[in-house]
Amino acid sequence: MQALLLFSYLQVLDGMSTLVFLMLGVGEANPVVKFAFSLGPNPVAGLLLVKIVAVLLGIYCWRLGRGHVLRAANLLFAFLVAWNLIAITVQVAQIV
Repeated sequence: MQALLLFSYLQVLDGMSTLVFLMLGVGEANPVVKFAFSLGPNPVAGLLLVKIVAVLLGIYCWRLGRGHVLRAANLLFAFLVAWNLIAITVQVAQIV
């Protein structure tokens, strides 16, 4: 259960940090997320859709007893959140 909770939390952090760096003018690198931006009335809706699907996949893995998959995904998303924060920091440093 801890891996699923951490996964969900990382999805929220990734979504929030993605929104911030998009507002700062940093482009999205993930082609799936880029495509999702075009599915909704605005990019926020597309990002929310991606995050909902990710959490549902996390629940699916947890229910099947695939904790190792969640732990691996947690490492990946922890890296992505850190990357987003670096992109935000660099962009803000250029503005200031």
